[in-house]
Amino acid sequence: MRWDFATVIEHADVLAIGAVGTLRIFAICLVLGLGLGLPVGLGRYARNPWLRAPATAFVEFFRNTPVLVQIIWFFFALPILLPFQIGPLTAAVLGISLNSAAFSAEIYRGGIQSIERGQWDGARALGMSWLQAMRRVILPQAIKRMLPALANRAIEIFKMSTLASAVAYVELLQQGKLIASLYYNPIEVYTAVAAIFSVILWPLVQLSYWLERRLKGGE
Repeated sequence: MRWDFATVIEHADVLAIGAVGTLRIFAICLVLGLGLGLPVGLGRYARNPWLRAPATAFVEFFRNTPVLVQIIWFFFALPILLPFQIGPLTAAVLGISLNSAAFSAEIYRGGIQSIERGQWDGARALGMSWLQAMRRVILPQAIKRMLPALANRAIEIFKMSTLASAVAYVELLQQGKLIASLYYNPIEVYTAVAAIFSVILWPLVQLSYWLERRLKGGE
């Protein structure tokens, strides 16, 4: 076999368009996934069964079903139930964001549970309500412990963006498939796609390592 990246280089603009699409869906899903995970995680931690039960059902459903199935369901099945169409970006964002919210909710719940009971008692002794204690005392400490796990979750969200190609959303893998189908050079194309993903992800991976070292050193 002779490697030939000429056609890949010639269509670098096509891959660049895909990279922009990947970054777009990553940014949206990162904000929605980690943002929605916090109230769901608080619901999982709550003593009130009216809050805990739906939060638990949400987590168990989206955590135990494949992201790809969720994306395809939102794209093909949801428009049958609703009076409007669902575009590829919307379907992919719904699937990846809700799945990420379920996993990040467990990260938030675990971080909150790791805080010693004495912190709660001290906050209540100062006259704080449950919400005040959570916002002023518990969450600031828990977030610090959760940062490495949340950084790893962000990496997973970025890699899950490739699943959007299943509904023909214009992202990096989808553009790579297009070039490979035209020039019959899948090895070169997917090697280039993997290299681009690695380069884009490298800063985020290094950030997760830095957070782990910083927290391990107790700084």
